[in-house]
Amino acid sequence: MSADPALIWAYLSQGPLLWLTATLAAYALGAAVFRLARGQSWANPVLISVVLLGLLLTATGTPYATYFEGAQFVHFMLGPATVCLALPMQDNLPRMRAAALPIVAGLVAGSVVAVVSALAIARLFGLGGEVIASLAPKSATAPVAIGIAENLGGQPTLAAVLVLLTGICGAIVVTPLFNALGLRDWRARGLAVGTAAHGIGTARAFQVNPTAGAFAGIGMGLNAILTALIAPLVLRLFG
Repeated sequence: MSADPALIWAYLSQGPLLWLTATLAAYALGAAVFRLARGQSWANPVLISVVLLGLLLTATGTPYATYFEGAQFVHFMLGPATVCLALPMQDNLPRMRAAALPIVAGLVAGSVVAVVSALAIARLFGLGGEVIASLAPKSATAPVAIGIAENLGGQPTLAAVLVLLTGICGAIVVTPLFNALGLRDWRARGLAVGTAAHGIGTARAFQVNPTAGAFAGIGMGLNAILTALIAPLVLRLFG
């Protein structure tokens, strides 16, 4: 007697390993497409895996909460991954000291513009309350942005989605944009994308050039600190 596929799926979908496996498989497929596309920015593995997982959850009618129970190990690893950003900073300390003033100026400008522009556009469209509190830290790395959003009265889940969208958009446009602008300094390119597009942008920078990746890690780590300081102040101005 054959088993009912619906019953089998109902049983498997409650197991945490199913969604962890689905997450890893989706990213593996995204990475394969990225390699086939020869590293083109539009074939971003994170974007592809998000689309695949979204289609799977929609097709199976699986609530996000059920998915997250299985995939939360990936979420947990964001913390240790963020701490590891200290390694490129340590390796590039001499170069950071040599370019300390431009790095500080770029970080402050990038952090302020990221927060102010997002809140200004949100206000222009009539948004407020929890939405703008969740939007303010969008350019910080996910663990930091979620914590900032919670402290500001925002929604952690919405903040995580906005961070993800910011990173994906940044990773897609960064290479063609900088090429069009004629920006050739890998340090400047990396710092800019790390500040604006956090971990996903940093991963893209490492794919393009190791120096850009190292400075993207620097920008990502320091921008997280600056955003925690700047976001509450700017939010009060828009409150």
